[in-house]
Order: sequence, then C-alpha cells, then structure tokens
Amino acid sequence: MENQFFVDSTFLSKEALAKKHRLETDPSFRKNHMEYLPDMEQIDSDICQKVLAQMNTFDDAAYTAADVKAALQHETCSIEDFKALLSSAAEPFLEEMAQKARLETRKHFGNSVYLFTPLYIANYCENYCVYCGFNCYNHINRMKLSYEQIEHEMQVIAESGMEEVLILTGESRSQSDVHYIGEACKLARKYFRMVGLEIYPVNTDEYRYLHECGADYVTVFQETYDSDKYETLHLMGHKRVWPYRFDAQERALMGGMRGVGFSALLGLSNFRKDALASALHVYYLQRKYPSAEMSLSCPRLRPIINNDKINPLDVGEKQLCQVLCAYRIFLPFVGITVSSRESASFRNGIVKIAATKVSAGVSTGIGDHESKYTGKESDGSEGDEQFEISDSRSFDTMYHDMEDEGLQPVLNDYLYV
Repeated sequence: MENQFFVDSTFLSKEALAKKHRLETDPSFRKNHMEYLPDMEQIDSDICQKVLAQMNTFDDAAYTAADVKAALQHETCSIEDFKALLSSAAEPFLEEMAQKARLETRKHFGNSVYLFTPLYIANYCENYCVYCGFNCYNHINRMKLSYEQIEHEMQVIAESGMEEVLILTGESRSQSDVHYIGEACKLARKYFRMVGLEIYPVNTDEYRYLHECGADYVTVFQETYDSDKYETLHLMGHKRVWPYRFDAQERALMGGMRGVGFSALLGLSNFRKDALASALHVYYLQRKYPSAEMSLSCPRLRPIINNDKINPLDVGEKQLCQVLCAYRIFLPFVGITVSSRESASFRNGIVKIAATKVSAGVSTGIGDHESKYTGKESDGSEGDEQFEISDSRSFDTMYHDMEDEGLQPVLNDYLYV
C-alpha cells in the first residue's frame, strides 16, 4: 500500500508534531478514555457490564472438541455453546459449522441477499486513531460535499437501481454537524427506500432528530471491546471515550431508530473475544428492545503503514468464516453484513452460508461516484479514501453474480405506509 495516509513531519508544525509524539509516547498526557466529556449523555444501562463479564471470563483454551460437538448438536445455541464455537477447538469443525449455519440462514432468510452502497459525504476527522486513514494527523485531501453535491451523488447511485444507501462521515462535529447530516438524510429519503448512518456517536435527542430527518438505522463500530487496547489505539478526540461509544446503539434505539448495527474491527485485539463481545452486545440489546432490527458486521483490519504502532493480529479467511458461522448459529434471526474489505470470491461463498447483506458499487472516497459509476473522467477534486477495498464490483455486476450463485438479490425489504 502506498504511503499516502500517514504524514511526514514536513506536513506538521513543530507544535503539532510535538503533541502527536507526546500522545504516542506518554499515556499520562492522554485523557482518561473511560471518562465522559461534558457534552456526552450518560444512560442507565447494564448492557456493558453483562457483555464485559462474559468477555473477560472467556478462556479459549478451556474448550475442547467435545464441547464443540455438543454445541453443534444442540437445537438452541447457548452462550456457552457460542463460546465453544468461537474457540480454537472449533477450527477443525469448520465444515460442520458451515453446514449448520447454512441451514439456519436458509430457514430464516431463504436465499435472499440484500444489497446496499455506502456514500461518504465528508472525511474530516477530529480523532487520532492510529490505524485509520481519516485520522486528524494524516495528510490527505479533506473534503465535505455541499448539499448540491450530495444530491448529485445520490442521483447517480439511485439511477444504478440501488434502493438503500449508507451515509458516512469522518468523526468531526465542527465540519459535519448533526444538522448537516440531517439534511443529507432528507435528501436521501427522496431517492432511497432505506437510509442508514455510520457517523460519530451522538446523544439520544440527536438520534431522534436524525430519525425524523429520514434515517432508518445506525451502525457503530466499537473497533475493539478490549478497553485497555482501545486506549492505546485512540489517542485523542471524542472517539477516545470508550463507554460513550459502547452505548451508542442503545441511545439510537431510545431515539426511535428502527435498527442498529454492530461490529468490531477484527485484528485490533484478540479477535475471538471481540467477536464474542460483538454478538453478546446484540444478544442482550435484542432482549431489551425486542422490536428493533439488529445486524452484525465482521470487517478485518486492512493493511496499513502503522503496523508498528498497533501490533495487528492476523485474522485469516478460515478464522473469519468460523466467526461468521458462529454468529449465524448463535443469532439465527440477525442480519450479517460482509463488506467490500473482503474479496469477491469470499463474499460469493459466505452469502451461501451465513451472510445476508453485501455492499456493491463501493467507493470510500468523497465525491467520486460519478466517475466510478459512469466512467466520466475525474477532475481530481475528490476527497481521499478511508481504506482500500478488495471487492470493487459494480452494482450491476454484484446483482448478476448473486443471481448466478442461485441467490435472490433484494434491494429493499421495508415499505413505509
């Protein structure tokens, strides 16, 4: 990967460079990542304690082949069964897990696979996350689309046939405030049946406002549920506050959102523990908010320059497949999304087994859908991408590929009356 996202000292003032260096090397200089900032709403919820209690007591080495076999024989998958299926002991049983996951997927979702596309409308960010291309110290082309540009991008996407859009911004309130995002939601409602958001976490009243503007669901990546590791990766900004981010989905539901999505970025910490915590986050919230729609994603960390700062843990395709199969067996009714971070061959295979939703026609840049969708030559004014994608198939190609795999592509599963 070209070194385009990570700045040299020539792009920083001496003061900024000194602050960046101190943030990286002096933990005492960083704000307490477990303390809320004054503008952050605190809710009364026991979900976090439940999730952490299970994650912190998970011992991978404690599970045996016999535990895995028993879990696969049970009609209902308990939390203990789920832990066994996530353990290293389950790796030799991947074929059996895939068969059971496939049966559960077909039972509850048939052969349907849902398609959507993301639309990044801004890439300004106020956080210093050492693994992210958008982080505030990276020298990239920053851009924020005007309302006219947002609508044009949406028109281009809608003309392709897509009916669901996921609106994303960098995490900067000053550049992408809630009103700006709300106006984008209003524009999206003109062109799409489903509107999702992947933005910085906000308070309940702000989620309520965004829902009133047209947003249906909210996705938040916790990145890692290991709060100690989280502290070493998120050195500055609102994102540094771990508990506020954890409660984002519950605040969104309290604000009236119809659905919420969850994910850890596998590879930042122990992927088995992060996968366990992600699914339990869904499990406990689903019981508290039974009418809400919930989904899981499972992105792996994409290659970056800053490996020496994050010490990433490799997660192979077989291990990712194990996680996805375990998710499906444990949470048979929950949607599972596999992003364009993964290869076309992997996505084609996993939708036959466990996944129910894939992105298509993906761009993680700002303002470049016209060039990608129509072939029009770029004028070079677009904002830089957050990360490199692996599967760059267009919407049409993805649609026909899913049909060729014997699946039924679905563009919308919800009607407003």
